Amino acid sequence: MKIFLLFFSAIFVNNFVLARFLGICPFLGVSKRLETATGMGIAVTFVMTVSAAISWFLDKLLISTGLEFLRTIVFILVIASFVQFVELFLKKTSPDLYEALGIFLPLITTNCAILGMVLLNSLMKLSFVEAIFHALGSGLGFALALVIFAGIREKLDLYDLPESFKGTAIALITAGLLSLAFMGFQGMVKL
Repeated sequence: MKIFLLFFSAIFVNNFVLARFLGICPFLGVSKRLETATGMGIAVTFVMTVSAAISWFLDKLLISTGLEFLRTIVFILVIASFVQFVELFLKKTSPDLYEALGIFLPLITTNCAILGMVLLNSLMKLSFVEAIFHALGSGLGFALALVIFAGIREKLDLYDLPESFKGTAIALITAGLLSLAFMGFQGMVKL
């Protein structure tokens, strides 16, 4: 039961973008088109899930050897390795998506949502399976927020907005309203 609560709360209640406010940079930067938002969401979900699995084992190793002060550096190295893998994979298999993601693809390395998720797994002392489901839910929550936001931004481009609301202003207002909507899920799950 705890696994399902972790999974669904990571998607809706404790959404990394809209409730914890982590990963805002790619959220605002890659959400202009639905296609790029979907690609970024899949890439972040993959990196989060695989990084959580590898980081769980490394965290146990660091704790057993008394080197837990190296936790953050080791986690960043794991995340950077998988981001490089995703970058090479997309460059080879989907050059259009690779070009569309641009600078935001290598910036997944510094996406604080991924580092926050692996550190949170360690602090919550989750089991391996719980950590995987928490990471998968966190990634899907990130992707959900990104896709919803991109869909709204694409629709907003079709409307004749006042000049002062166009661009970043309406994007920030929309992000705030979306965050308020997700705040409605708060209190539904207690872990």
